[in-house]
Parts: sequence; structure tokens; C-alpha cells
Amino acid sequence: MKVLTIKQIREAAEYTMINEPISDDGLMERAAEKCADFIKQNWDKTVSFIIFCGPGNNGGNGLIIARLLSDAEYQVTVVCLNAPSYSDVFNLNYERLKKQNRANVLIISIIDDMPDYDSSCVVIDALYGRELSKPVSGLAGEIIDYINRNNNFVISIDVPSGLWEDKEQDLNSDIIVQSDVTLTFQCPELSFFFSENSVYVGRWYILDIGLDKSYIASLDTKYFYIEKTDVKGLIRLRKQFSHKGTYGHSLLISGSYGKIGAAVLSAKACLRAGTGLLTVRIPQCAYQIMQTAIPEAMVSVDSSTNFITPFNFKENYDAIGIGPGIGQEDETASALKFLLQNYQNPIVIDADAINILSQNPTWLSFLPKNSILTPHPGEFKRLVGKYNDDREKIEMQLAFSCKYNVYIVLKGFNSSISTPDGNIWFNSTGNPGMATAGSGDVLTGVLTGLLSQGYTSFEACLLGVWAHGKAGDIAAEKKSEISVISSDIIENLGEAFLELK
Repeated sequence: MKVLTIKQIREAAEYTMINEPISDDGLMERAAEKCADFIKQNWDKTVSFIIFCGPGNNGGNGLIIARLLSDAEYQVTVVCLNAPSYSDVFNLNYERLKKQNRANVLIISIIDDMPDYDSSCVVIDALYGRELSKPVSGLAGEIIDYINRNNNFVISIDVPSGLWEDKEQDLNSDIIVQSDVTLTFQCPELSFFFSENSVYVGRWYILDIGLDKSYIASLDTKYFYIEKTDVKGLIRLRKQFSHKGTYGHSLLISGSYGKIGAAVLSAKACLRAGTGLLTVRIPQCAYQIMQTAIPEAMVSVDSSTNFITPFNFKENYDAIGIGPGIGQEDETASALKFLLQNYQNPIVIDADAINILSQNPTWLSFLPKNSILTPHPGEFKRLVGKYNDDREKIEMQLAFSCKYNVYIVLKGFNSSISTPDGNIWFNSTGNPGMATAGSGDVLTGVLTGLLSQGYTSFEACLLGVWAHGKAGDIAAEKKSEISVISSDIIENLGEAFLELK
């Protein structure tokens, strides 16, 4: 799914209205129906609603939602801002709502005119949506402050009012609605993927309002949202007359004294991702642990007791992953440098391997083309330097991928994948329960296992990140987000892949 700018969404709406054809009011009605359907599916008629409507089309949308909910016998109060002028859509639907004569409709000029509502009432924000190009002030700002100071459940229509799109802004919680749910139309907004906006956006849902799909397909963007349909076509079915060699030989370089668990997790995940053969390069202290914990894996034991040192490659490995639990000893750093200079295929680079690169930036020129780096935010900042906000962060992520011809999987909620051709893909799976020790080690194993089977780096990133997150979602459904551990993610990888069969 494409992530588009405000201008592009407006163009798609205009094209749809001309070519479907459908009127502006008809398209707004369709969007409001989708919102009302969502609300009716999630709240029963014992719940009352208060809808705040601005003077533009977003306010008009709120008025339609009010009429539809009132038709369904919900208790609805509508608060409109007194303004010098209103949009045509607002005026039309204001008259319709008044004619219906079911909702309690108020126009207020000062904050003291605000009606009382209790904490059980659900607030719907239809003040501005995407219409803003400057900070909120005046009565609207006072209303937003009022909403934020109360403990009501808040639904924003389109985007939270006060949140500017497609530009930088000084975020101020006093003038941006803090939503629990945002109902947006057709595709997500780029700002939804910025962590600093999560307090405003809450959980967001995309409502398909029937904008012309062929026109949307023709629009250019560098931002995408990974859906199940994007990865379903990537999965490869196994042939009947195949053997373990058909699916590649992976090498994982992992572990150091006290961190052998990272090696175990990444190795198990690599096998679950389908690699045919797996060798794990480990220090001597990990030998018995690895042979006992993962009988399916072969081991290559280092000359060092406690950490990895440089070694020669005796096998023609189809994919190599390095980093989980390796530490940052000087000899381990030398092993990484030797690997970068002597292995030509893409490498999956994680954890301390990224930290070592950060300390030795000249080694970045050794990165094999199409390698995959999987930093968490702290590791990424050490790698690329400081940034002011998430908008600047993803631009730095893109610049790094393009400069060094590598993929960056920046881990977190909606993990972002930057590609050497200048695109960013945001993941749709995963949950806060995956913020647990070892989750990144599991991803390293999955990506390495996919590369070994002949998936391209791009395919491995999309498929691996989606499946990793989906396995975490399945685990959370079974055990709750609080109780998920990384081993649960591995155990549910099979179910994640089954969803793509």
C-alpha cells in the first residue's frame, strides 16, 4: 500500500469524483458511513457520543457521522465552532442534521459554552483533519486542550486535529488532539509512523472509501506500507524432489561468554525460516549449549574460549549473519572486518556487529552490496549520528541505504525498511509485546535463513519482517503482550508462514 501526501490524496479524490462519477458530498457521505460502521461495530447504544465539528469539510464529515449514529438510535451531541464562514459540505450537512432533529446540536463562541459530558462519553474529533497549515489557536485550541485534559476515549476522523501533515512542526500536546483511535481514509499518513506522534494518533485504522485504485497506482511515492498481499506472492513452495542442499547453507556468527542465548535464538529462528543447513560459529564456551539446545545445527568452534576471533571460510555459505551476542572485543572486531573484506554476498549484520561498525566508520565501504543491517534505534543513532525527530531519522536512514547500497531494517513498532533505490517500507505486523530481549536475534536468524534459500535481500526483508511481526502477533494473542518472550516468536513462525500459503 502506498503512503501518499495530502496533495496526492486530494488529487485521487478529485479524479474519483470526476471519473466514477460521484459528488463531493457523495464521497464525504461514503467516508462518514465507513466511520459510522466502525463505531457501531465497536460501541453499543448504551454509549453516548460528543462530536466536535470545525467549519470545514472535516467538520462536515463529523455532521454526517452524527446523523448516521442518530439514525441508529445512538445518543449524540454535536458541538460546532462559531466561525465567519463554513464550507459548502458543512452547511449542507448541518441543515440535514437539524432537519433530522435527533442529535443535540450546539454552536459555541467561547469555551464557557462547552456542554458538560461525563467520562463514559466517547469524544469524536472532526475539527480539522488534514485541513491545517498553521498551529491551532483561539477557541479551537481551547477545545483541544479541554479534550486532552479529560479522560474520555477519543476518536479522530482523518488525522488528529492540530497534527500537520507533510511538513515539520513543533509538537505541542496543548494544541494537538490526543486520540485513542484515528480513522483515516484509503491509505496511512506518513506521520502515523513517527514515534513522537503516537500519543496523538493512538491506534489507527484505514477505511477504504473507494478512491480510484488505478489512479493511486499511477502516483509516485517513496513510502509504502507492507500488507499481507505484498508478501503473499513472495513465499516459495517447496518442490517434491528437493533435499536440504536445495535450501541453502547458512552461517551464523554469534555468541560470547554470557550471551550464548542470543546465538541459540538466532539459530533456532534461522532453521524455522527454512534454511536447509545451518552452521553456527561460536566460542568454545558455547559448544555444549549449542549442541544440546539445537541438535539440528552444526557448529564451528572458535579457537577462543569466550568470544569470536578471525577465521577462514572453508565452506561456500549461501548466507551469513553476524552480530547476536558477539560482544565488542578487538579480535571480534577484526573478525567482522575480515568477513566484510572476504565475503561478496549480502550479509545480515545485527547488534554488536553494528556497534563495531559505528566505531570503525571507514569499514562501511567494505559492506557487500545488498547487505541487510538490522539496528534498533540506539544502534542506528550510533551508526548515523544524532537526529531531531523521526522525520529526520527516516531521511538519514534512506541516505545511508542509498550511499552504501544496503538495506536498513530499523526495528520498532512499524519497523521501517529502507532500500538502496530510495524507498521506505513500513511493516504492518508486530506489537509492543515484542519489545523483549532476543527479539532482534530472532529476526537476524529469519533474514539469514531466507537469504540462504535464494530470496533477494528485498524479498527477505519484506517477508522476514512481516513474518517475524506476525509470529509475535500470534504469540501475543495466545499469551498476551505482557508475557511474550522471544522463544514464543520462534515457535509461532510456522503459523505466520502458513498464513501466506
